[in-house]
Amino acid sequence: MNHLVSITKSDGTRELFEEDKLASSLTHIGAPTDAIGGIVDQVEKEMSDGMTTSDIYRRAFALLKKHSAPLAVKYSIRRGLTELGPDGFPFEKFISRIFQAWGYETLTDQQVMGQCIFHEMDVVAWKGDALAMVEAKFHNEFTLKSDVKVALYVKARFDDIAQNTFKYGDTERKLSERWLFTNTKFTDQAIKYCGCNDVRLISWNFPEKDNLHDIIEKYSLHPVTCLNSITHQQKKDLIGRNAILCTDIIKDPGILTGAGVQAQFIDAVVAEAHLIIEKAK
Repeated sequence: MNHLVSITKSDGTRELFEEDKLASSLTHIGAPTDAIGGIVDQVEKEMSDGMTTSDIYRRAFALLKKHSAPLAVKYSIRRGLTELGPDGFPFEKFISRIFQAWGYETLTDQQVMGQCIFHEMDVVAWKGDALAMVEAKFHNEFTLKSDVKVALYVKARFDDIAQNTFKYGDTERKLSERWLFTNTKFTDQAIKYCGCNDVRLISWNFPEKDNLHDIIEKYSLHPVTCLNSITHQQKKDLIGRNAILCTDIIKDPGILTGAGVQAQFIDAVVAEAHLIIEKAK
């Protein structure tokens, strides 16, 4: 393998291709060692300077799909979560949809007053007597984790907010649920600290049950960024139109036209959305 081959990331920057990153992303979704080796070898053979990360992902997805369709869908979900960026606001909207699936009403990008200062809260959710405040930490790379410094910062913000009362849903409420989400992983220290301080954590693989991957599959909350049949820009346009999930385009295929998908390709995109949801179950 020519290790001087560079690839183009979704934000336009370039970096050297690292086969270990591709292998690691396949390992994390449970692909067997022999399949990983074959996929990495084949992708390397087809590499060319300037190839985009999306091109590499699509090729790896196609090869993995031949081995196992359910694993390929799992790979597409994990990869899709890293495309809910680059600024993290789409990830906040995605988390909001999770709380809606749980029966909450939600608002995103809220300014809430603590005892001392104002805080920008990514998601506020409420139902019954409960009021949840949610921090959503987004990372563009699988390998990046939310560490204990993030946990300390978030806990301090929640402590300040907990001193006040807030009116959501025409009801005065005190903070009753503290949540921290990330699209990748938490460090062990972050998990330990939050476990001692009543901050609920959700990541790709934490907790062992009802983690982010489990939630997505249980409630069919697959983000549109899982789709291979549309471009990165079309995904951004869909999210801008509040079509966050594959189910959104299944319910309203016409929204694809507004995102720049040509009419002759709409049926294929909707079919892929159905396939992702069905294969994940």
